[in-house]
This record gives sequence, structure tokens and C-alpha cells, in this order.
Amino acid sequence: MTEIVKLDIMSDPICPWCYIGKTHLDKALADQPGHPFQIEWHPFQLNPDMPSEGMDRRAYLEGKFGGKEGAIRAYAPVLEHAEAAGLKIDFEGMTRTPNTLDAHRLIHWAGIEGRQTAAVSALFEAYFVEARDIGDHDVLADVADGIDMDAAVVRKLLQSDADAQGIRDRDAHSRSMGVNSVPTFIVAQKHAVPGAQPPELWARVIRELSAAA
Repeated sequence: MTEIVKLDIMSDPICPWCYIGKTHLDKALADQPGHPFQIEWHPFQLNPDMPSEGMDRRAYLEGKFGGKEGAIRAYAPVLEHAEAAGLKIDFEGMTRTPNTLDAHRLIHWAGIEGRQTAAVSALFEAYFVEARDIGDHDVLADVADGIDMDAAVVRKLLQSDADAQGIRDRDAHSRSMGVNSVPTFIVAQKHAVPGAQPPELWARVIRELSAAA
């Protein structure tokens, strides 16, 4: 029996590199069905100071990249890597940049029900493919419903501040440990692997772990 190895992933559902990185990891895991990883997703907000209601995406891009030209330059490598990974990202369709605290709360609750990775996948799909506002409670309840969670319970939780401080504390803890960008993968609670690594790297890691076991 393969020894279980913890793979902790710091990620944000609006981070395109996180979406690409997960896609690469998924490919490697699908190619190695006997992989040893037990995966847990952890909150890291790219924009922790974002207003709770989010903001107009154009205004966000102008503030972050100095306008459309700067944004195009910044996102060119994202689009190139996404296309190479077989992903289509609808940046044109996005009208708002959300605060992701509530999306992280949903991922946390999904984890309690053993559906954490399904929640992460569904949020990436909703945001990057369908250009939906994943800060909106209706959208989050719909995402929950799509992965067989109780949408009414999720909606009620979202209307409260349940687990909000816990998410902020876990985010702060990651930063205090030196995580300053996402995705960041922690293998066996000691080896940090930053960035959207190619499937070949994960295949090598899995081989090395299997050999060591």
C-alpha cells in the first residue's frame, strides 16, 4: 500500500496561475492513479483589501496594471500557458473582480463534506470559463448545488460571518510562513514548490516519493 503524502495547496479562485497549476497537477495525477497525495486546499487572497462587494474589473485592472495596455502585457503569458494547458479563459467576459473571502469559505465548508477539490474546480470553471462573479452569494450557492452540497444551507452560512475570521487567520499564517504568491504547493509539510509547475515535474515528484516509500 502506498504511503500517504500530504500535498497542501495555497491558492485563490481568481488566480489564473492557480487554475493552470491545478490543471497541470490534475494531468499528472490522472496519469499516475496510484499517486500518494492527499490534497488539502488553503486560502490565500490575492486582493485581501478588496471591498467585500468586489469592484469593476476595468477599474481594478487600471489600478493594478496602469490601464488596458499594461493588463494585456501582464496577461499575455497567462493566456499562452492556459492555451498550452488546453484551457480557455474568458477575460473579455469578466465584468467584476470579486472579493474571494466567501469563495474561500465555500471551499472550507466543501472540505468538511469531502468535496473540497470539487469546489475548487467548480469555482475555477465559474470564474474563468463562465465569467461569473464568484463573490456573489447566488453564484456561490449555485456552485455548491452543482457539487451536491445543500445550497440553502450554504446561502444561510454566507449571510453570516461563519468561519470568515478563520479564513483570514489561515491566510495570515501562510504569509507569516513566507508564502507571498500562489499557487504554492507544500509537499509532505516540508518541501515548497511555487508556481504553476508542468505535469512532468509532478510525475517526477511522484516517482521519487514512490521510490523513497
